[in-house]
Amino acid sequence: MIEAIENFFLETVGREWCVFFCSMIPIIELRGAIPLGAAMGLHPLLCFGISIVGNMLPVPFILLFINAIIQAMKKTKHLARFANWLEAKAEKNKKKILSFGFFGLVLFVGIPIPGTGAWTGSLAGSVLRLPFWRALLATFLGVLMAGTIMTIISIPIYEIAIHVA
Repeated sequence: MIEAIENFFLETVGREWCVFFCSMIPIIELRGAIPLGAAMGLHPLLCFGISIVGNMLPVPFILLFINAIIQAMKKTKHLARFANWLEAKAEKNKKKILSFGFFGLVLFVGIPIPGTGAWTGSLAGSVLRLPFWRALLATFLGVLMAGTIMTIISIPIYEIAIHVA
């Protein structure tokens, strides 16, 4: 099954676009996209660049529109629970982020552990009402940090992939 999915994407869009689209997906983001690209034999620096762009693409939209989307979701019967969960997730991380200020958001996004990343960091920055450009810069720096860590970790995966192929 996984091989069929992989073949579909590789034949349809190519390795670079697979990495790009994967880096845009919440939860996976560049933390999954960089090792994926390395496993497909893409050079780690190419994976890094593609993943940074893909991971950052949704960020301005999240920062600008997520609060309005959450408020609209709260007005619907079926989405209110999810909207409350999103707000609670941002609130849960509020103390950690605010205790370190700007660099708290950078670290929150930049340390590649489950539950952190550009999507969650942007959500937190928006819900915490951080100024747009400040939240965007903090998220970008965090994405660069996470991308660097994941690229370093993925170098052995790339080495194995190019020797196997």
